[in-house]
Amino acid sequence: MEKNRLGNTDIFVTPIGLGVLTIGNTQLDLPLEEGAEIVRYAYEKGINLFDTAQYYQTYKYIREAFKDVDMSLDNPDRPVIASKCLDYSYEAMERAILECLDELGIDRIDIFKCHEVRQEPDWSNRAGAWQCLIDYKKKGIIGAIGVSTHHVDITEMMADIPECDIVFPLINYAGLGIRKGDGPGTPEEMEAAIKKCLDAGKGVFAMKAFGGGNLTGTYMKSLNYVRDLGCHSIMVGMGKKEEIDDLVRYAEDELPEDYQPETRFKKIHIDQGDCEGCYTCVERCPNKAIYINENGLADVNYDICLTCGYCAPVCPVRAIIMW
Repeated sequence: MEKNRLGNTDIFVTPIGLGVLTIGNTQLDLPLEEGAEIVRYAYEKGINLFDTAQYYQTYKYIREAFKDVDMSLDNPDRPVIASKCLDYSYEAMERAILECLDELGIDRIDIFKCHEVRQEPDWSNRAGAWQCLIDYKKKGIIGAIGVSTHHVDITEMMADIPECDIVFPLINYAGLGIRKGDGPGTPEEMEAAIKKCLDAGKGVFAMKAFGGGNLTGTYMKSLNYVRDLGCHSIMVGMGKKEEIDDLVRYAEDELPEDYQPETRFKKIHIDQGDCEGCYTCVERCPNKAIYINENGLADVNYDICLTCGYCAPVCPVRAIIMW
């Protein structure tokens, strides 16, 4: 599989990356060996970019998957690992970096990011965490630094931050989960922000091309849309080998334009780690299948859920996924 250079960095990644969140305890919650097998299978099929986070609690899968792989910079075929942290202070970010290195059993990580940066003043409040990333990059412990975000305004801002190497924005043709300021953003607005980053030499890998699984019914359209924006890699959460096979075939231009995977057995799920209990999906559900559980978070009554997907577009934090 061919690799793309991530902007102005010296990091080269495959057009498809594996989002490791899916196999973790907030979604599929796979046993260690089973989850590690998924990660290793993706690597053996040619995928070299793997995205995780402190919050995901998935380091164990990656460590197990790559326990016998040469992770040194001298190995051109080594996996590229990206992680991120939600915290704001210098001290918390430093702890997150050291935790990541320790749990992965490595002494250097390719990419580390501020996780899920929202509109101002969120970015300003992360000054300490950002300075920590800058310092650890200077030490050579991190290869490249950046942000992950669902926000148009933050994506656009990063084009003008010289220290930012990597931007990891949410983008899909339907606009599911795209934010701007305190409200929704449009695909066109995020497209423009991504282009600005690419023009500025930033490495860009994109999340949620399938809108959390809600757009797999338009498989080729969803992937082609993000690919054609010029993103260096498309990060996809995968928990099955068949899903990996499909995406590898896509990256190698082996899928027909009318290809469509099986979606009849997919169900709506609400990620309890992301849900903020805002009631928006409850109000939108036409069959009253979504309710607020004992933890104050949205949940699904599968006995009456129509799997219509009407709830997904209104979720402000893209907590509604389908698998």
